[in-house]
This record gives sequence, structure tokens and C-alpha cells, in this order.
Amino acid sequence: MAKLLEARKVACKKDKENTIFAGLNFNVNERDIVVLQGKSGSGKTTLLKCIAHLNVYDGEILYRGRTAKAHGVPAFRTRVFYVPQRPALLPGTPHDFIATITSFQSRKLTSTSAVGDLAYAMEVARAWGIDDELWDRNWTSLSGGEAQRIALATAVGLNTAEVLLLDEPTSALDHHSTKLVEEFILSDLRSSEGRLKAIVWITHSEEQARRVGTRFLRISTSGCEEEPRMPEP
Repeated sequence: MAKLLEARKVACKKDKENTIFAGLNFNVNERDIVVLQGKSGSGKTTLLKCIAHLNVYDGEILYRGRTAKAHGVPAFRTRVFYVPQRPALLPGTPHDFIATITSFQSRKLTSTSAVGDLAYAMEVARAWGIDDELWDRNWTSLSGGEAQRIALATAVGLNTAEVLLLDEPTSALDHHSTKLVEEFILSDLRSSEGRLKAIVWITHSEEQARRVGTRFLRISTSGCEEEPRMPEP
């Protein structure tokens, strides 16, 4: 399998005296679903933001053998896409968000049209129980579950990411909605037609980790280690 991401001695600090983690070395290969594990506060979300080039860090994170700067950060972020746990922190409406993203030059090089991106994202969200009118509501007026499903549908609808970075993407969903989302994302990953090739996934649900994970990486202040596949209960 081709190597998509490579982390080399990655470290991140809260300030000069407090280290969140250090010495992280790992790879993400095609078809991997890497479940990040670790104690609360160990830096799982911070690591996703480092991979997405949203946080300052030491060391190197390479995508297909090159840094984000070598790819061009905007282009890199179309390929390595971060989906936050709380998209309600975004400004405006989901419709505004897609319009903004698709206006970027890096998106114009990879997308057929903003209308097509929005239509596909809405189609995906509709299958997950999201009414079309919710796309024109402010993020802050959406429930946690609505916002999470729309954010995920947007990531899928844009159809440029080879790696999705998912931060507890179903934490606000009921069991039925969670299974719908999982099944769609896993099907998309396994499909030979889509762009998606790997996922790095944070979840606090051991049941979900067993369902979706192919590899398990535990991080701590001093580094990270790969763990064996989680046993069935």
C-alpha cells in the first residue's frame, strides 16, 4: 500500500515549558483507518490540527513525500481535510462555507463547479436525515447532530480529500445516524471510484473503534505506539 502521510519526530507545546506531545513517528497508508487513542488531554485533537497544518509544531509531516509548504498549504488542505468536532464554531451558514471554499483557487483546479459540490453534499446529508433548508441556517442555530452531519457531508461532497481527519465525527448522533454515517464513509473509502484513500479518526467509543478501525495508535507526551487490533467484547 502507498504511504500517504508520514510523521517524523513531531512535537507540539502549549508554551515554552509545557509539552503536549513529542517524538511522534508514524505512517498512514492507503486504506488505513487509524484510530487515535490516548487519555483526555493527551493531544489527539491537537495532532489532527498539526497534520492539517492548522497548529504550529516541530518535526515534519509529509503528504506523499512532501511537506504542506512544498505542496502549497491551500492545495494540501484540499487533499488532507480536517473535520472538527464542533463545526458550530464556523461563521455564517453551511451554504456560505461551501461557497467560500469553492472560491479558492486551489479548489477551482480540482472541482467541476460549486453548484455540483453543494448538490452532492446535500444529497449525502439528505440520506443522513438532513433537510435541505438547514444549509441556509447559521451554524450556531443547528443542533450538534445536524452540524456534525452537514460538516461530514461537506467533506464528502467536496470530493478532493485523499485523507480525512475526523475529530469525534458522530459524538452528537444517535446509534441509527451513527451507523448510516459509518457505512457511507467506509463504503466511500473502499470504493475504487472516489478520491478518499485513508482516514485518521478520533473516537471515545470503543464499540465504534472496533467497527471502523484497521490500526490503533496511542499517543502520550513522550511519543506514540501502535497497538494491536481491539478484541471483540
